[in-house]
Amino acid sequence: MEDPAMSSFLPQSVRDELAAAQKTARRRRATRVVHVGDEAYPILEMSDRGFSVDAEDAPRLRGLIDIYDGPRHLYQALIVASEQAGDVMRYEFKRNTAAHAQAPVDFEVPEGRPAGFLPPA
Repeated sequence: MEDPAMSSFLPQSVRDELAAAQKTARRRRATRVVHVGDEAYPILEMSDRGFSVDAEDAPRLRGLIDIYDGPRHLYQALIVASEQAGDVMRYEFKRNTAAHAQAPVDFEVPEGRPAGFLPPA
């Protein structure tokens, strides 16, 4: 975010360089990534209602996406574009489902069940 008082006496080239440095710093801090097919885009901000990405890099996303935090799959979500605010594009969740490492079971699992099976020697 640019300070209006500072913009009155800084040359445009310096302001452009400051904006580029801030953009690079935001991307480096981003640990979460949105995957659409084979493409991945860093998430700059995320809340329970949606997320935002750099508008310059990401196309207008829509539909089913996956959100990762490093190698860990966090969510599978259905999104729609919300608004573009400066160089940031915001998206809202229509559906956001937490990803699970194991498939859900459709039967009761007994508490004292053995962890594995050892064949007779």
